[in-house]
Amino acid sequence: MTDLIVIGGGLAGSEAAWQAAQHGLNVELYEMRPALTTGAHETDYLAELVCSNSLGSNQPDRASGALKNELRRLGSLLLECAESAALPAGSALAVDREYFARSVTERIQNHPRIKTIRKEATEIPSGLTVIASGPLTSQALSQKIAELTGEDHLFFFDAIAPIVAYESINMKTAFRASRYGKEDNDEGDYINCPLNKEEYYAFIEALLHAERIKLRAFEEAMRGGVKAGHFFEGCLPIEIMAERGKDTLAFGPLRPVGLSDPRVGKRPFAVVQLRQDNLAGNLYNLVGFQTNLTYPEQKRVLQMVPGLENAEFIRYGQMHRNTFIASPKLLKPTLQFSKRDNLLFAGQLTGVEGYMGNIATGLLAGWNAARIHKNQKPLEFPQTTMLGALCHYVTHAHLKDFQPMKANFGIMPPLESPNRVGKRERGKAYAERASVDIEAFLSRHE
Repeated sequence: MTDLIVIGGGLAGSEAAWQAAQHGLNVELYEMRPALTTGAHETDYLAELVCSNSLGSNQPDRASGALKNELRRLGSLLLECAESAALPAGSALAVDREYFARSVTERIQNHPRIKTIRKEATEIPSGLTVIASGPLTSQALSQKIAELTGEDHLFFFDAIAPIVAYESINMKTAFRASRYGKEDNDEGDYINCPLNKEEYYAFIEALLHAERIKLRAFEEAMRGGVKAGHFFEGCLPIEIMAERGKDTLAFGPLRPVGLSDPRVGKRPFAVVQLRQDNLAGNLYNLVGFQTNLTYPEQKRVLQMVPGLENAEFIRYGQMHRNTFIASPKLLKPTLQFSKRDNLLFAGQLTGVEGYMGNIATGLLAGWNAARIHKNQKPLEFPQTTMLGALCHYVTHAHLKDFQPMKANFGIMPPLESPNRVGKRERGKAYAERASVDIEAFLSRHE
């Protein structure tokens, strides 16, 4: 007998299925891959990471670190798998994406209460259901969600950064270092490709005039009054950033602060950073280099970067359509659909952005599905916790300006005594308050 159906085997769906099963429910988890692919995924593993391999900062005074601490306390499966697949990345949690996804898949498929069904879900079940089909929801299911909600979807475009082979990086030019020499190791966790002023502006000119991949007709369509070409501000393609000003990248992903080029003994004008992408250490992704240039143009333009002149591209950057619903009109902070209590949504489909936010909402959806099944009141986490703040934001934001939101302290209620002026001090205070409040909340409900 099936107690819960979870649609979508990404980060949120996998976490939701696991949590519900751990609470005693028999779960059917639907994942359409490999029968139906997305164009962004490369494997049929559950919880595959299609963009960056970084799950954000581990530092407790950062929002991502505070959310991780909450998820550790709540027993997140996917965070456990991520930490077992961790790679050197300074203070961030970066993972070997294949090892991570394989670990999640094995844990899910070996759970006695979870049945994984490799089939596209084309209808919304009438029973207890979590929809976590993600930003690449199939056309058939998208239509059913639109019919159910009475709302068109909102669209934005996300972009994937290129990956290059380590052995093709010219380490006579590039150098290993972390910003401000923060790491304990001698070399640093990032590879840095330095550009002088002339090299930087030549790169920008080439970037501005490079050919881009044309969007397909359905991607150009207008949905919900928002053009499909509307980009998510937290993940802009480098060519779009360059259009906003020739110095934008130098103050963004190419900022050279905290780094010194050992060849000349001073800070470069700009720097392209690369981060290890797998445990073997033979693949590196270009940090912050999401792009929609054509593949030949990516190779031509990116090989202008000193140190990448002979780069071998294992994966080129690309853009894909991301879909999210009008959560402020459609969802409760418990992630229940406002017109049907036994239907929950989770993950990026709700307007939560970032890997950890997706995992966190999947966890809450799984917990609440179990509580609904047991005729218990669903949980609404305090806004002073990062999980509670994220769920409150996506369900209470002004729809006119609603955009996907990552974990950040700005969406939490202000501190009662905001006398700590430093950013780190404020972050520490927010994180400490969240830790105290989540413990108090759980003591009342566990």
